[in-house]
Amino acid sequence: MSTAVIATAEQTRTRDPQAILNAVAPHITELTTNVFDSGMSLWDREVALLLRDHTMVRDMAERILGNAIMYVMGSIENPDVHLGVGQLVDIGVHQLILDTPVWWGICRLYNEGRFKHHAPFIERRSDGLCLRTGDFLRSQGWPVDEELWAIDGANCSPCDDKVPDSH
Repeated sequence: MSTAVIATAEQTRTRDPQAILNAVAPHITELTTNVFDSGMSLWDREVALLLRDHTMVRDMAERILGNAIMYVMGSIENPDVHLGVGQLVDIGVHQLILDTPVWWGICRLYNEGRFKHHAPFIERRSDGLCLRTGDFLRSQGWPVDEELWAIDGANCSPCDDKVPDSH
């Protein structure tokens, strides 16, 4: 997975999903024994959970998780932009949300401590939002995996952008 670094007037920030996730570790305060008892990094933990629950090889789990982190960070950094993911990347988004101590840590560190809600619509959209989201994330400096976003490009599972602080 490639890494891009974006320089801003405020700070230099990484666009490496693995580094972004691993930076959450000090911000996890609940169920810490459960989260850290394996001795794995958070990245390796979430990959292992994806491999436990889904039929895929490690490379695919890492690609999905990386793009899920890009999506989550894109939605945190740009709350007024309506974004959506396809079914494949959504597997990684759900993995992050379901590991609630990690999700809370993400919210603490990257969303100013505000909980980032997950309010999905029932019906999938077929208007290309997934492809537009990939394009938007790329414009923000993320190393988007073109193949993952193209697979579901016309079949998106967006969240309700009208719910306060939802992605």
